[in-house]
Amino acid sequence: MVGRVVYLTAGMMLVALAVGCGSNRTSVPRAEWRAETEARCLASGQVRASAYVRSANKVGGRACGMERPLKVSGLLDGRVAVKPTATINCPLTAALNRWITNSVQPAARRSFGEPVVGIRQIASYGCRGRNGDRRGPLSEHAFGNALDIAGFRLASGREVSVVRGWRRGNPREQGFLRAAFTGACREFYTVLGPGSDRHHYNHFHLDLLRANARGGRHYCRPAPGRFGTPTASLPAGPAGESYRKPLSLAGPGLE
Repeated sequence: MVGRVVYLTAGMMLVALAVGCGSNRTSVPRAEWRAETEARCLASGQVRASAYVRSANKVGGRACGMERPLKVSGLLDGRVAVKPTATINCPLTAALNRWITNSVQPAARRSFGEPVVGIRQIASYGCRGRNGDRRGPLSEHAFGNALDIAGFRLASGREVSVVRGWRRGNPREQGFLRAAFTGACREFYTVLGPGSDRHHYNHFHLDLLRANARGGRHYCRPAPGRFGTPTASLPAGPAGESYRKPLSLAGPGLE
């Protein structure tokens, strides 16, 4: 009986040690530049408080979180609704506004003759590892620096979803989604969509991970050239999977 207790105790200690090792990433303090970049973005006037962009109290703790999070229920001064309301940082909000203006709306008008008036997001801020891995590196979602978009709503009320439209949609839906995705590869540092891996079959993951923007190259999968979207404005990098452009955010980027 004593032997069993000893073995049981030892086993419990090993499990606790393994869990502790797996959660070490949450003991690493959040990089100082993250708060500095939030403050610099807000001071620049790129994003202004409104009925659709509201300041919130600091979220998170030692590792995850934001000093100055935003509750975003609409982009472009409310012309494009965000549902449900996203908790994200200022630089990501500014990048979303640029993407909607420069890529999403032109693509919607070409394909459907009407603008996008809403996006459906399925993940904004959340203190977790990448792809939900409890032991892996923290996701950019853990810093409000990523957004997962599952669908778009047009002015007519028509819904265009990523999971249905990417491969099974009609030519207009497929053309719109591919053009929006390609535009995201210019604006965001990491862009993942259907075909990149098993986790992103139903949405576009957009983030500003600094490590994926070194030298101006952005990590984008699947590569736009591989699904037939014209890439004249997107010079291909190695293996056609990364793209070079001048970075649009001043100061240090995001990681």
